[in-house]
Amino acid sequence: MKYTFSGGYHPPDGKSFSEKMPIEKMPSPKIAAIHLHQGGRPSKAIVAVGDEVKVGQPLSEADGFMSVPVHASISGKVKAIAKITDAAGNKTDAVIIESDGKGEMYGGVGEKVDYSQLTADEIRNKIAAAGVVGMGGARFPTHVKLSPPAEKKINYIILNGVECEPYLTADDRLMQESPETIIEGLKLIMKVVNAENGIIGIEKNKPESIKIMKDKTASMQNIKVIDLEVKYPQGGEKQLIVASIGKEVPSGGLPMDVGVVVSNVGTANAVYEAVALNKPFYERIVSVTGESITNPKNLLAKIGTPTSELIEYCGGVKEDVYKVVNGGPMMGAAMYSMEAPVHKGTSGILCLSKENAAVYEEQPCISCGKCVSVCPLKLVPTEIQMNVQYKRFEQAEKLGILDCMLCGTCAYVCPAKRNLVHYFNIGKAKIAEMKRKK
Repeated sequence: MKYTFSGGYHPPDGKSFSEKMPIEKMPSPKIAAIHLHQGGRPSKAIVAVGDEVKVGQPLSEADGFMSVPVHASISGKVKAIAKITDAAGNKTDAVIIESDGKGEMYGGVGEKVDYSQLTADEIRNKIAAAGVVGMGGARFPTHVKLSPPAEKKINYIILNGVECEPYLTADDRLMQESPETIIEGLKLIMKVVNAENGIIGIEKNKPESIKIMKDKTASMQNIKVIDLEVKYPQGGEKQLIVASIGKEVPSGGLPMDVGVVVSNVGTANAVYEAVALNKPFYERIVSVTGESITNPKNLLAKIGTPTSELIEYCGGVKEDVYKVVNGGPMMGAAMYSMEAPVHKGTSGILCLSKENAAVYEEQPCISCGKCVSVCPLKLVPTEIQMNVQYKRFEQAEKLGILDCMLCGTCAYVCPAKRNLVHYFNIGKAKIAEMKRKK
């Protein structure tokens, strides 16, 4: 059986730069700037300037159900609580800690817990308290995703080990180096939502991860690993569900509408650490990669570490560097500042030469239909783009712009190099503004 979905495309994957590089623990920064908005809605600071903090100590509390707390990634003194610039150029509130060099742990952090008798609610509460969010990029609060309405029976938990975004290899390395913790995290997630079946989906260009995960789950009746055809954007929730179990999420719907919850393998690992080790989400794996970085690596970096320090630790950029991207080349965005700190959704720092930085002059649409053929959601990107361009936002909504996942496949294959995702972002923002006014 071929596990895949309709549409999509396979751009050059660029995995060779870092796929063989083991996860390396990066030294703690001297200054950590930890944004209070790390998933859902912003959290509220509970520390003050001058406070001494330890690793894993809560710096904030959730501001409502759709919010998660953040935690200190280093020990030291709170130097400031101020607005700082993130990777996209937005200024948001952050707690800035100056390291004392001691690395002292907050009480109980990292200590093993017997979690075998914990209830579903207790597990969910520990996940929320640890500030766990989706690590596939969206940073959606995990405890919220694991709280479906009572009438929505969840039959499957699908772990996303696809990592279809070119260049990035953090999930691949995690599956090879920590398969047991990922699987235990999957079991915990299944227990929280009372799901009977677990699936781990991995693309065929990761043979080592497939073999390891299959070996580790061979004796488990309700968990299976499936090797998916290689195609972008198979890591999207809706595409992964179709590829794995053949079910389609309805337009405007959610995976829970077809009895599924999708979670990233990194998120499952973070769930395990939160529940079994009392470890909050204060560090993550980041692929620092691309043809224009001196020594590509997969780094376990503390949240709040300046991007410039990750690049420096990898030997700096080469002379031909043209663009540095936060994330991957398809859905990532050019870095506004190299001092922007690592956050919970930072999966990669990509250093590209001009040859590979997708710098093109936009040309008129030639109506070739290539964008339509690759759209994984069966939309008509060129029609949506034209309606946004001419400010026909209601028509763009009727054509399904709100279903668009901004994967960029349409723009990648467009021979006229239309900046389609740019228009879709404008359209989505304008429609949201119109709805708020109504």
